[in-house]
Amino acid sequence: MNPSVQTSDLRPAPKRNAKVYTVLGLAILFGLLMAANFLLNGYYLRLINLVGINIILVVSLNLTNGFTGIFSLGHAGFMAIGAYTTAILSYPLQKKPLLFPEMPGWLLQIELPFVVSLLIGGVLAIICALMIGYPVLKLRGHYLAVATLGFMIIVNVFSSNLHSITRGKSGISGLPTYTNIWWVYLIAVITIYLIWRILHSAYGRAMLAIREDDLAAEAAGVHVVRHKLLSFSIGAFFAAIGGSLYGHLITGINPNMFSYAMTFGLVVMLVIGGSGSILGSVVGAILVTLIPELFLNKLERGIDILGIHLPQMYGASQVIMSIALITLIILRPKGLLGK
Repeated sequence: MNPSVQTSDLRPAPKRNAKVYTVLGLAILFGLLMAANFLLNGYYLRLINLVGINIILVVSLNLTNGFTGIFSLGHAGFMAIGAYTTAILSYPLQKKPLLFPEMPGWLLQIELPFVVSLLIGGVLAIICALMIGYPVLKLRGHYLAVATLGFMIIVNVFSSNLHSITRGKSGISGLPTYTNIWWVYLIAVITIYLIWRILHSAYGRAMLAIREDDLAAEAAGVHVVRHKLLSFSIGAFFAAIGGSLYGHLITGINPNMFSYAMTFGLVVMLVIGGSGSILGSVVGAILVTLIPELFLNKLERGIDILGIHLPQMYGASQVIMSIALITLIILRPKGLLGK
């Protein structure tokens, strides 16, 4: 070895390169969002917003399911908690008595800024996660999945029957359109960054150890329930944020939005993208959101391919997506980018 070569010259600079790539990626994202905001119509802007919201939801679900090994099916329940909380707290005062004639007086007098309502919804989801998490997270495997699914059903039943506050099955309509691409992708970037930071900390290494073998992790000194609660609570917080953004994107919410279809849709995105990979979560959310909407749904309305007219085929998109999912699971059980 040449003694004239400095030790510092031999050290790689992965951190410096990572920062450069991160700044470059954020600059490209900002440019694309700016161009989309000026060039695209309302339909495509809503679709781009939906992609960003699904990224928030799937990345946060990946922390729980992919990195900690908690097979949770309660994400839609936390979405409902956030969506209803934000909708009620940020609803305009002058319209509240008309839409909520039976609402308690103290709630009728509250109108908070959207950001404050968003955070309160997330905190309330954390409280609920802690309440149900301590007894439920001691379970394993399909017992845990069924228990979290039961939580989602409980939230759905409550939102369907608290007529004075949630308007029951009628839902809450006329929400202000607070959600836009800037809010959505700012929160998506924050979500990805925070999850990444957690995974590269001592807490994240403990979560990965729990995923691989919780008994061995506990024997090594990891407090399994505490770390599972942390993962479950963080996932619940971002699920509530995503649910709130979703409600204010379509300007209305009802209990049916946060049921089995939503839960299993998010799980499909995670499975296709790759459980245990943040990039896989992003890719899965993008693919499963865009492909059915931009391509497969055209089959249901009829389409011409190479001069051949295909008639309307209702349900074709679900069939094709199911076949693609089965094929992917056979060929790549861990998903496109799973670890």
